[in-house]
Amino acid sequence: MSNLSAFSPRALSILRIVAGLLFLAHGTTKFFAFPAPFGMPLTTPFLIGGVVELVAGTLIAVGLFTRLAAFIASGDMAVGYFMIHAPKSFWPSVNMGDAAILYCFVFFYLIFAGPGSWALDHVIGRGRAHRGPHKVRIE
Repeated sequence: MSNLSAFSPRALSILRIVAGLLFLAHGTTKFFAFPAPFGMPLTTPFLIGGVVELVAGTLIAVGLFTRLAAFIASGDMAVGYFMIHAPKSFWPSVNMGDAAILYCFVFFYLIFAGPGSWALDHVIGRGRAHRGPHKVRIE
């Protein structure tokens, strides 16, 4: 079982990709009625949430600006939970807020854990990593 820890950066990437795509699907539902129409009027809180879901969901799924996107998405889900779900009931299973809480904490984890090994963040940062930001060159 100790050999499994060698796969944790890839497992983290899979968690990030799946969470990002599922989050993105909430945004596409609001704006494009795909995969299903959104069943409520698009008031300002839902519009803001939908934009965050589209943009942050895409960035998280591809692993670009992951920590910043996860920070915004986590905050969005915390606000969404307390504005939309919590007033209905204290219990998440009753107020239908389970997904909002889960997204909030998965994205909160990504802020600290980073994107995992399969991410565009690494492609962009690769050039700087080869130069070594802390190397001192004496000529």
